[in-house]
Amino acid sequence: MSRPVSSRRNFLRQAGSSVLLGVAGVGSAGDGARVPDPANPLFLHGVASGDPLSDRVILWTRVSVEAAVEVGWAVALDADMRKVVASGSARAVAERDFTVKVDVSGLLPGQTYFYRFLADGIESPVGRTRTLPAAGVEQVRLAVFSCANYPAGYFHAYADAALRDDIDAAVHLGDYIYEYERTGYACGKAAALGRLSEPPCALMALDDYRTRYAQYRGDRDLQALHAAVPMIAVWDDHEFADDTWRDGAAGHEETPAHPFAARKAAAIQAYHEWMPIRSSSPDQLDHIYRSFDFGQLLSLHMLDTRLVGRDKQLDMADFCDAKGRFDAGAYHQALASPARSMMGQDQLQWLEQQCAASSARWQVLGQQVLMAPMEFPLPVACGELSVEEYATLKEVERAVPERLSAAERAQLCAPSLPCYLDSWDGYPHTRAQVFDIMRRQRKNLVVLAGDSHNAWASNLHDARGQLCGVEFAVPSVSSPGLECRYPDTPAPEVARMYQQAVPSVFYAQTSKRGYLLLTATDTEVRADWRFVSTVEDRNYQAVFGRSLRTFAGPGRQGLQDCASLPCNSPASLL
Repeated sequence: MSRPVSSRRNFLRQAGSSVLLGVAGVGSAGDGARVPDPANPLFLHGVASGDPLSDRVILWTRVSVEAAVEVGWAVALDADMRKVVASGSARAVAERDFTVKVDVSGLLPGQTYFYRFLADGIESPVGRTRTLPAAGVEQVRLAVFSCANYPAGYFHAYADAALRDDIDAAVHLGDYIYEYERTGYACGKAAALGRLSEPPCALMALDDYRTRYAQYRGDRDLQALHAAVPMIAVWDDHEFADDTWRDGAAGHEETPAHPFAARKAAAIQAYHEWMPIRSSSPDQLDHIYRSFDFGQLLSLHMLDTRLVGRDKQLDMADFCDAKGRFDAGAYHQALASPARSMMGQDQLQWLEQQCAASSARWQVLGQQVLMAPMEFPLPVACGELSVEEYATLKEVERAVPERLSAAERAQLCAPSLPCYLDSWDGYPHTRAQVFDIMRRQRKNLVVLAGDSHNAWASNLHDARGQLCGVEFAVPSVSSPGLECRYPDTPAPEVARMYQQAVPSVFYAQTSKRGYLLLTATDTEVRADWRFVSTVEDRNYQAVFGRSLRTFAGPGRQGLQDCASLPCNSPASLL
């Protein structure tokens, strides 16, 4: 099946970004944490906590005022705020968009605390948080999120997690907001859902980003999650612009009036104002990679694979000549160049030092994009065959190989190419360096990934085929997945197609929104994907899908299905 050169070149350009992967019932928090009251005139954006350590945690709120105001804060052992253990005050000022962040120290490890703020005699809602354990940890459970697009639908994944009382921390892997204009990505039902983007323009200036964060933080489901559990977050591209790299973005047109450097600075400032993150010094606000130790059970290393050290993404179309012939040799040579970096040398050295210093059973990387190879057969990558057509040929090869023509057999024997160049596939040298760190230090590696909007699981192998660890990729909170690319194909069939075409894929769920529950013990790490039935109706149901695990120790790593039900709850296989 042949296609015109122009069509093939367009397909290559799309495949080299994201098209092949499809990127492009509300309750209140339990156990005393209270959902913010929208009638509260000062604390319209709720409360939040984040970046917990064994002796401290960040507390956050915003005061809806027009002039500077003193804001009191208190931390207590009970939800009624009678057993106060720490208190103080901070000033909400226009220069920080009237947001307040307090780094409360002197707390006990592994302890649940409650907190609230006070301004002009008005109390904020009460939030619940928890410090990290210091020792004697038998289990750690994290709720992992990515890709919450406000106009695409309701944030039911946040609401469902907020109802749980067994989560130690929420981990957000980025795309906490989206920067598009009101008529941009995934906005088709926004008006009907009452979720038109504010401001209506694409985000460029500081006030634009602040307004968008304010809209997201006005969402009651997101407020419920923040009020219920501390969050550990990193940014991805849409906190800036689509496919951001160190000095630019595919979604940014550089002009004298709108230089990327100014847009990036505005986005970074708004992020630090609105997120419960422990900000570094003012001259290093772009350095957000940091580690969190859950006793000696789990070390969580939050990476920045997006901004601080990433070189510009390659474009597959640049390796296609005027007649549509693809130069695979030049393409592979460019990809493998040691000069191309995903993280930057400083961050890579920091990661090696953090892992060397950690005695934790599990090393978990919280980061933005897929690390497992998503390599597509050359006929698919070049647009000669669709994923569906290739999968059909594989089925014929398995069942009745004599029916294949010589041309079809050649297509099935063709090599595979990395196509999703915004992921680690576009930076294989850095990926190999990370694997080498884990191999030399004999670490049990678990990688968390967001960005793709779909649920994936893969075993991670180095260039020699040795198993290095596993990857669990989370579905989006609301952004559309591959169901948009294959609207007439049942989801199980889409998953089967990708497993046929991409050997690294162990599990795929390509049509459901939700989140991941990650549970670590001394012997295993378990991943339970939890999906919501819809993001387009206020009424929804949440169910568990696939449950996978990996064991600790040499020769025991690798993905396995779980025989028991996830987290003592009913499951349905999705």
